[in-house]
Amino acid sequence: AAAVRECLELQLLEVEMLLSMFPKKGEVGLDGAAVPGVRRYLRDGGALPPRLGYAVRVGVGEPEVKVELQVLLPHTYPRVPPELFARSDALHRQQQLQLNTHLAAHISSLDAGELCVCEAVQWVKEHSLPYLERSKVASESAPKAAVGKETFQRMWIYSHHIYRQELRKKIFESAKKLNLTGFCLTGKPGVICVEGVRGNCEEFWRVIRYPNWKHISCKHVENTETEGSVDNLRLFPTFEDLQFQAHGDYGLRNDYHMDLGQFLEFLKQHQSGHIFQILFGVEGKLAD
Repeated sequence: AAAVRECLELQLLEVEMLLSMFPKKGEVGLDGAAVPGVRRYLRDGGALPPRLGYAVRVGVGEPEVKVELQVLLPHTYPRVPPELFARSDALHRQQQLQLNTHLAAHISSLDAGELCVCEAVQWVKEHSLPYLERSKVASESAPKAAVGKETFQRMWIYSHHIYRQELRKKIFESAKKLNLTGFCLTGKPGVICVEGVRGNCEEFWRVIRYPNWKHISCKHVENTETEGSVDNLRLFPTFEDLQFQAHGDYGLRNDYHMDLGQFLEFLKQHQSGHIFQILFGVEGKLAD
């Protein structure tokens, strides 16, 4: 426990260093509850807090492109390495993979047991440009007229519950940014459906789970190859905020169950009634 406390103290110290290095709004994205949770543990003890996770956004090149370093720290970091992932909308998947491979190699070459997130941020800032330039060249040289096959994907995600406002905000912003349609059913249980280009669905799944959404699972995925627009395969015209009348004790959040009969009706209206059994393990039957 003493070792964990020491590690968590160092993690907070590094966060403070990063906030002083990147003071502008939006440069360091930190879950509002994360740092207070760690501080509370250091002060009062008790159960370990959730792992500290945050993102640092740096500007690279001219005109400036944003590259984001996503950070998730094991409780025993810096004794063990951090989980790092660099991403940018301007990076092709292959270049992003190479950037992260080289970042991991650089971090593993550093002295073990030392704080290294600041070093990782600096490395990303100094070394991302060639990967961005290669992505740009690849985009410009890609034949514009050729119609390649695209994979359309529909992803069905189940969560024990979806309540938190900041989580819902993240879900809706990510869906919009990635041009995904579908819905988010808020409450208990929580269900998300996203549909669109497969790579965008996969990115959505990665983004919403980060840094530590535990009670969530991808229950079912539908893939369809298409040579035309994926829009023709969509079952949902927009990304909808789905809220049905709840039943139970409204005063107790744990009893705030969504009306699954209404949800089944909604699924059937969108040619997805068969999904009910996949999500909940029971066959959906509507009341006469």
